[in-house]
Amino acid sequence: MIRTRYLTAGTLALLTGSACSQTDPAGSFKDPGPPTVHALAKIDPPAPKTYPGLRFAKPPKKLHAEAVTEDWPGFLGPRRNCHSGETHLLKNWPVSGPAVVWEMERGEGYACPAVVGDRLVYTHRRRDEAYIDCLQASTGKRFWRFRFPCSYVGEYIRNSGPRSSPEISGNRVFVHAVNGRLFCLELTTGRVIWQRDMQKEFRTPDDFFGVVSTPLVFGDLLIQNIGAPDGPCVAAFDKATGKLVWGAGDKWGPSCASPIHGMVHGRQRVFVLAGGESRPPTGGLMVLDPKSGAADFEYPFRSRTYTSVTASTPTVGDNWVFLSSSYGVGSHAVTLEKDGGHRQRWRNRKISLQFSNAVLQGGHLYAIDGVPDRGGAIVCLDPATGKSVHRTDLVWDETLEIEGSKQTVAMGVGEGSLTYADGAFLCLGDNGHLLCLDATPKHTKVLARTWLFRARECWTPLVISRGLLYVCQNNRERWGGSTARLICYDLRGD
Repeated sequence: MIRTRYLTAGTLALLTGSACSQTDPAGSFKDPGPPTVHALAKIDPPAPKTYPGLRFAKPPKKLHAEAVTEDWPGFLGPRRNCHSGETHLLKNWPVSGPAVVWEMERGEGYACPAVVGDRLVYTHRRRDEAYIDCLQASTGKRFWRFRFPCSYVGEYIRNSGPRSSPEISGNRVFVHAVNGRLFCLELTTGRVIWQRDMQKEFRTPDDFFGVVSTPLVFGDLLIQNIGAPDGPCVAAFDKATGKLVWGAGDKWGPSCASPIHGMVHGRQRVFVLAGGESRPPTGGLMVLDPKSGAADFEYPFRSRTYTSVTASTPTVGDNWVFLSSSYGVGSHAVTLEKDGGHRQRWRNRKISLQFSNAVLQGGHLYAIDGVPDRGGAIVCLDPATGKSVHRTDLVWDETLEIEGSKQTVAMGVGEGSLTYADGAFLCLGDNGHLLCLDATPKHTKVLARTWLFRARECWTPLVISRGLLYVCQNNRERWGGSTARLICYDLRGD
């Protein structure tokens, strides 16, 4: 539900490329809660156990003596920028790909796992029940499973599992379920610390795909684009209690993009790309003070097509931010002024990311410019001008045996995802291909490529922690028998 008093200015700004400011004070929204808080007695954490559907292949190699490792506590990595700080990773592998350590048969969903220490948290769904699993990251054995009912039915895609990924902070796990339920669990035991129902309390909509955005942990706050009718658009909850600390905005719904944080002229800011199902479609970027929710500005950024979503998370540079969307919008770069203002730096209609994310590396932007289930290319952009510095198509032929006869099929990365690690890019194609790329402003070289599994909709970004690579197979194989899986590969270099 959009307040029409904003419509004319917002639509005009979207058409002309100008931007309007909105500096209404935040924090005036009342908490419709309170959240349900559970008292927890001390118990011993459960031991990891095997279960049906888990297959352990072999232990990974030992880590290199000088290897740098780190946790991957949530969506897009420890800094939410598709960067891994790990070193001594495998950059070449045989045709069969990196060695499998373990794999788990799983239900529906598109969520990423989160890894802290030797604990991995993952959420998926089978029939009318959703699961939050805590696994041993090195073996796949399960410490605990939390389950809750889920009757959400997707309108546009058949897969009705979780989209939002878990976030781990300290001994707490935060999960925003596809049906709007928000949980805070104890990492060591899986017990509920507090919970909220966004749909009942804030009247948040199902929108096009249910809850897709992953909440952002920032200090003592959990920040999320909930898109409640008449506000708040963005809400910050106390991590410890679940109480609403502040709310901001009252005109845009929930997008499929996730909030991120970054520095603007020495000040911490949160960037939220909002805008959900509405007639006419409206939405855009909100730049907020994470402590109070006060807005520096709002920048309209949304397709005029009704059935459109904004799903690519913003990329924050040195006092500028990159935005991208499909459905005829393209990409914009916005310069962030020292006084809290802003100006559009450039726009490029040729580069439009639907739900993959751009990676800022070495002063340039890298992105996979592709169409789902079709050919795609890696593009290097100059963030100062928006011009393409280098573009390389990532397409090739695969030989398949289909119904007893060999056929040659043209393949590509489609709407793939990029992760930068140890001096190279790892790319997961949306048909299950894994590529290692040496990409610079001058060239892109394929260092290694393999077909991990022959399944569509491999849209979940990669996860790397302690030299192990976690990949989500979201569907049954097209040519083969394997079902949806979470797979751990050994990426430790010699």
